[in-house]
Amino acid sequence: MPIGEIAKRRNIPVQFLESLFANLRRAGILQSQRGVRGGYTFARPPAEVTVLEVVELLEGELGADSPQAGPIWDEAVEAVKAVLGGATIADLAEREARAAGAAMYYI
Repeated sequence: MPIGEIAKRRNIPVQFLESLFANLRRAGILQSQRGVRGGYTFARPPAEVTVLEVVELLEGELGADSPQAGPIWDEAVEAVKAVLGGATIADLAEREARAAGAAMYYI
């Protein structure tokens, strides 16, 4: 799917999405191919890429300043990291497909 179509469907500016994809490519999450049939694909299987990995690549380490905020924030950050670290990009795609009513077929 062209990046412009993804941006349109998600109501995200194309330039912003291109910037995110470029950062993920430089980090080794995505790989790109130029040309008419070009675009982005995952460099590793989506089932091996955690949401936490992507979030921290794009936003920086979660909770880097939580120790100064107090123990409750430190616990909250650890809980968020556990949830995001336990979810993969494949999991997100499956959840989104289910929410949209698409059937998932397994062989």
